[in-house]
Amino acid sequence: MKYAGAAYLLYLAWKSFREKGAVLAWNEETAVNYDALYKKGILMNLLNPKVSLFFLALLPQFVDQAAGHVPAQMLVLGAVFILQAIILFSVISFFAEKLRSLLVKSPSISRKMNCIQGSLLGLIAAHIAFSEK
Repeated sequence: MKYAGAAYLLYLAWKSFREKGAVLAWNEETAVNYDALYKKGILMNLLNPKVSLFFLALLPQFVDQAAGHVPAQMLVLGAVFILQAIILFSVISFFAEKLRSLLVKSPSISRKMNCIQGSLLGLIAAHIAFSEK
């Protein structure tokens, strides 16, 4: 199994080296349904059990039972988490669009990224194949 995984990573590295330039999912003429993407993202997060486990493991550590009304404290902590997530993801989305614009204008950057990606995948494959564990 270890060698099959290493071989697959080598295949991915080979594909990365063969890419000629920027391969983006859509271009300026292609219509993007942002509502559908948003709904898909919300659904994926709601169905992700890691989010629930995160809240169940982390938030109770910050609840003070002596302060009273534990459910209200949990709601406030959850609301703070949601607010910071919205702000952080909005900033990431803004800069991702700027990065996409840069990659569309400069395929040489995309080629360099493909070389870096291929090199990293090859190194990981070598590490997996030749590690003792």
